[in-house]
Amino acid sequence: MKKIYISIILIFIFSIILLANDNPKSLAERAEFYKTRYKVSNLSDKIVDNFGNGYEALYGVRNMRTIFFGIAYRGGGNNFYHKTNKRDNQMPLPQDGLQHLANEGFSYAVYLYGKNFENSPSKVISENKKDTLRYIQNTLSNNKQIRELLDLVYKVIKTPGKGPVYLHCWNGWHQSGYASALLLMQFCDYSNAEAVEYWKKHADGGTKGYEHIVKKINEFKPYPDLKLSKEEQKILLGK
Repeated sequence: MKKIYISIILIFIFSIILLANDNPKSLAERAEFYKTRYKVSNLSDKIVDNFGNGYEALYGVRNMRTIFFGIAYRGGGNNFYHKTNKRDNQMPLPQDGLQHLANEGFSYAVYLYGKNFENSPSKVISENKKDTLRYIQNTLSNNKQIRELLDLVYKVIKTPGKGPVYLHCWNGWHQSGYASALLLMQFCDYSNAEAVEYWKKHADGGTKGYEHIVKKINEFKPYPDLKLSKEEQKILLGK
């Protein structure tokens, strides 16, 4: 009987070890895991296209791209082009988009506009019950909100095993591009000019009429207490 108890305990311990190893922990492990999973090699490649097609396990998002491998991603919500739940474009993520992000191990989704968020769930539990996605709103309307977003991403970077953040607007072009430019300036030493060029390149041709965003990118000054090492920067950018 004693041998049976010992065997049960050993099996239990081994199972815990296996479960722990299922989730990438370090910054490098997380970056490599999601880089391999989504089969993209740079910040321009789309994981999901303009019509919500591409990586099927993420259906519900749109124009999804990497900001930092394994840490932060950008895009829109697949509402207008949704195959089964078509609705107005100016909406938060559809329920299946939130559920799929939770299933993929994302820890946060951030809605970057102020419209129609009041009925959105604040959290979604993954189907395997292992991960919880928090759904929050941050319009980046002032310095306090900008700092809150930077603090959130910094926490994800520095917390072993923490799942990525999905930053989204409606189409995945303008406001998510602005949020991405802020992150690149803060954490990867992009100059203001480089961040503006990044924003323009990934607006999919729709830059006219958004001079206010360019102005805000040019005015941003990184916070000295949220700096990363050069090695961490290389990992985030997949270098």
